[in-house]
Amino acid sequence: MPQGGVALLKAMEELQAAGKFEELRQIEESSYPYWEKWKYLAKEWSCDPKKVWGAVKGQRYSQKTINFSGLEMHLNTPSFLQEQLHDLDMNLGGSLHTSDLIPTAEKQRYLVSSLMEEAIASSQLEGAATTRKLAKEMLESNRKPRNLSEQMIANNYTAMQWIVDHKDVTMTPDLILQIHQIITSGTLPDGREEGAFRTSDDVRIIDVQTGTILHTPPPSALLEKLMTEFCIFANDQRKENFFLHPISKAIIVHFLTGYIHPFADGNGRTARALFYWYLIKKGYWLIEYMSVSRVILGSKSQYARAYQYTELDENDLTYFVAYNLKCIGTALEELKKYISRKNKEKKTMLQLLRNTDYNERQQFMLQQILNEEKTTFTVSEIESKFDVSNQTARNDLNFLVEKGILDPKRLGRQIHFLVTIDAAKKIQSASTAR
Repeated sequence: MPQGGVALLKAMEELQAAGKFEELRQIEESSYPYWEKWKYLAKEWSCDPKKVWGAVKGQRYSQKTINFSGLEMHLNTPSFLQEQLHDLDMNLGGSLHTSDLIPTAEKQRYLVSSLMEEAIASSQLEGAATTRKLAKEMLESNRKPRNLSEQMIANNYTAMQWIVDHKDVTMTPDLILQIHQIITSGTLPDGREEGAFRTSDDVRIIDVQTGTILHTPPPSALLEKLMTEFCIFANDQRKENFFLHPISKAIIVHFLTGYIHPFADGNGRTARALFYWYLIKKGYWLIEYMSVSRVILGSKSQYARAYQYTELDENDLTYFVAYNLKCIGTALEELKKYISRKNKEKKTMLQLLRNTDYNERQQFMLQQILNEEKTTFTVSEIESKFDVSNQTARNDLNFLVEKGILDPKRLGRQIHFLVTIDAAKKIQSASTAR
């Protein structure tokens, strides 16, 4: 029992007498609320909020402690977190035949698409001001970025590709600097800050609504030591005195990067990239096909609160872990729905175009045209999307030109294949004339 144990025991006994202690335990096991929720519940129960919170803290006393360079962090594993971790274990690593979720022939295309989605959303979280559609068209066509926002997204896409290609590396401070260099290249006011740890201590994390200081990062003089210890932690080169689930640890890697705040800018994007690196390295291969940042983007205030609650409540990581697990689970469900929808569309398209001259790549392009998802294609885009040679991509597009579906136009140095006005009519005619 922690200090003040007698008072906590008394608080628990009072709740037991009021018939609320079991309800308190059930709420803890199913949702792990912050103080603000308990304060509200205490009012509903006609109980002293401080005594309710004291009973809650007494319940949480068995939490695990992680010591990181003098920072003492805590982690609880209520039932709902254990259930989520189990479900993700069964799905992200392939134990429930998730290798069948994505058809082998489609894996490269899905991977490219998901890395693009993650790059776009992670950059938008940090202020990139462009639409998803425009950003994806830029990446798919290999067009050069036209502004700062597009440069942020292009950089992030390159960084995500680097993460997938280097999943087996032993992380070092120099490699983290390399990742940051990729992420921030050409986007910071002072180019010397790209791929370099910050040298200033004039850094504060501020609540934009209230102006309240939420977090003051450690002094820059400690960064070399902190990042060395961070890499030891991320490389599993130190032993904890308890089992730390790999998915929870990936989330803690994310949190620690934000907490240390080693860079003048680009900390969030670097943190999320390192989160992906750790999970992929630990064998959770399906995470490569998911955009967790897109889910976070839709709940930015909750993301900020998860950081805030952790720091305000004695560095209790459970809040941050719980929020991120929910986001991962949502991203997984979105992936499943997306693949199911695309498989149905493909099946319909195959039925429509059975016995025609179009190959599968061309059928996919025709499907995008019919769904009004695309109005232009490029050779480099088809090369990248389907992992084919330049000549194969060119042949695919030229065949659609012959069919009157695409019209090649030179725009600058690159030829763009534009969808013709009557393309949909020609596609439908081909499907009915088989």
